[in-house]
Amino acid sequence: MELLVELVPDRPQHFGPDHLGFAVPLRLRTNRFGPVRSVLGVEVSRSLFEGWREWFAPYHQPFRAADVVPGRRLEPCAEVRDTFHMYGGSWIWLAEAEFRELPLKDRRALLRGREATGRMSQLTSSMRNLVECHRTDSHIVWWPSIMRQVGDTPLVSYVEDGVRPSRHREVDSTVWSAVRRLLPGAADLAGTFASGSGPNCFGTVMAAAGVPGAESEWMLQRPFEQWLTAHATPTRGTDRDHFPGIVLVWRDAEGLAAHAAVTIGAGYSLSKPSQAWCSPRLVWTVRETIDASRCHGLTLSRYVLGGT
Repeated sequence: MELLVELVPDRPQHFGPDHLGFAVPLRLRTNRFGPVRSVLGVEVSRSLFEGWREWFAPYHQPFRAADVVPGRRLEPCAEVRDTFHMYGGSWIWLAEAEFRELPLKDRRALLRGREATGRMSQLTSSMRNLVECHRTDSHIVWWPSIMRQVGDTPLVSYVEDGVRPSRHREVDSTVWSAVRRLLPGAADLAGTFASGSGPNCFGTVMAAAGVPGAESEWMLQRPFEQWLTAHATPTRGTDRDHFPGIVLVWRDAEGLAAHAAVTIGAGYSLSKPSQAWCSPRLVWTVRETIDASRCHGLTLSRYVLGGT
């Protein structure tokens, strides 16, 4: 079937903390399951993308609680929690009409530092015209009604913000064939999104190595460490990084595992940057993976899987 290409705006020259993301062609193709969209070089089915819309722009949206602003208290699903980084503190939920009725000073307070919120300076002129009457100073809350006007560009930009596209299509078929014995699940996982929030880096590595169901789990450190101890041995240096089966583990000062990836050969590695719905199972070069995972207080250790 023909590919339908929807062009999005040019990529900004400056990326601030609220940057909406990369401006790359969004490719849509049709198969017997309906339209498929490419995001970060990863195909997203129509049904999954519809879920993304609900998680990115729910009817009732969370805001950090302000003493002077009344609002309902709701329990978020895991996906909405990850969209708005609801990892602590007190939150209130408002519908669009309720938010609009608030005094300007209260709306300003609720939007300060809020995730998944648009900035007028990062929109195209045509989009700015569409949302002008909905803005609070330079900020835009992506309510469902506004998303219906502007389309999916803000959502896709949110997913792609600061993330390299997956390179899984660059990996030669001979590499996938060679790694199949050691990492039987790697090829099927590479370049995929999970069906929602939860699946994380530890489960991705274990699933790549053939652990059934691990790709769908929010895998905790203890079972990951048990698996690592049983199936891999520590190693030092970068000499083996271009071989398959090197498990990369980032640990904090107490030795607790914080992140993991696994090499698949030819200088590539497989990882899932976070447990969020918007974080795919990516193939990057080993160097790109290491650079993207640098974090103050974490140190990188290596393990050889299966005695490679």
